Amino acid sequence: MRLIELYKSVQGESSFTGVPCIFVRFAGCNLRCAWCDSEYTFTGGKPFTEDEVIAQIEALAPCPLIEFTGGEPMLHERELLPLMHRLLADTTTKYTLMMETSGERPLGEVPREVHKIVDVKCPGSGSAFGSFRTSNLDALTARDEVKFVLRDRVDYEFARDFIREHLASKIADGTVGHILLSPAFLKAPSILRTADNMELDGRELVDWMLADGLPARLSLQIHKFVWEPQKKGV
Repeated sequence: MRLIELYKSVQGESSFTGVPCIFVRFAGCNLRCAWCDSEYTFTGGKPFTEDEVIAQIEALAPCPLIEFTGGEPMLHERELLPLMHRLLADTTTKYTLMMETSGERPLGEVPREVHKIVDVKCPGSGSAFGSFRTSNLDALTARDEVKFVLRDRVDYEFARDFIREHLASKIADGTVGHILLSPAFLKAPSILRTADNMELDGRELVDWMLADGLPARLSLQIHKFVWEPQKKGV
């Protein structure tokens, strides 16, 4: 499998926000989102065996929370799934596994113990049309979260309508964990760790959420407020 980086920091988003986490970042992505903040993952990377990844994770112990991200980790499904099963079988450490994915690739074979953060692309991403497999909705569990990155009102209304059509009933009956609404960041943010680097004003987004009564939570990328927004490996 080809990795861009493997490091320990704190989780910047999702319901695990603020929790120490080991990030395993895969190389390669088959989408090109307009607001992408990890274009450095599109090419390159270094090949790692499963044993080498395990060794690096163990070297960063103690830290039982692990996130697989990218790029798009499911492009490495053949190598990733056995790695997940091996980590889940470790009864000594009892790892909690997360994966951030676009939902463009089938998710049915991902172990149900893995917390999936599925990023449904909105129109402002430029990758919305046909990228999300609605069949992946059947693979979601109460551990999983669905994320929408928003640039403007058009993106919000797309997310609102998707939530109402596909997710509200799953939230109500407990078959999906959380819905996350996250303002996009500028492609070229300043070094200042402020909300001015967000493309969508968080206050506006909160007003819209409250007006529509969506079963969702505001999700800010806290690592971009703790460190400079362009900093990697955090």
